[in-house]
Amino acid sequence: MNLDYFIDRFSKNRDVFAGLLRGVSLEQARWKPSPDKWSMLEVVNHLYDEEREDFRQRVELVLADPSQVWPPIEPRIWVTTRSYIDRELDTSLNNFFSEREKSLSWLAGLSDPNWQNSNTGPNGTLTAGDLLASWLAHDFLHIRQLARLHWQYVGAVADPYQTAYGGPWKES
Repeated sequence: MNLDYFIDRFSKNRDVFAGLLRGVSLEQARWKPSPDKWSMLEVVNHLYDEEREDFRQRVELVLADPSQVWPPIEPRIWVTTRSYIDRELDTSLNNFFSEREKSLSWLAGLSDPNWQNSNTGPNGTLTAGDLLASWLAHDFLHIRQLARLHWQYVGAVADPYQTAYGGPWKES
């Protein structure tokens, strides 16, 4: 496990999130392409909660005491129970970035972590290395999601004009 790579990517991804979210109006931040989809504001608050209550916490628990039972999390339910949609974008983004800084400092302070330490729970057996890799992959899933929300919003606000000439959204 090349920890320096992960620290570098987590740091650079913070800048990507800033580029995708800074300067977005509250109207756009709360906009959803459909009622069952997340808004940008919901995504950033999800990232904030996942940073502090899921990934960093679980990596730390597995490294410190692999047998410790993990506290329960409900990320999909938190979107509504924690009223993400009612929050302010700048505050939410700053909260996430503050937690990301804590994560970067914590990761940089690790000394010879055993990435093979594992915990068996509801999601099966996961090593600390699995969790770290999944954490970074989670960033990229939400970077893709935020880019798509921007793309969809352009289509919504450009109506009656079309965006088709720019190309369709599809997996490459």
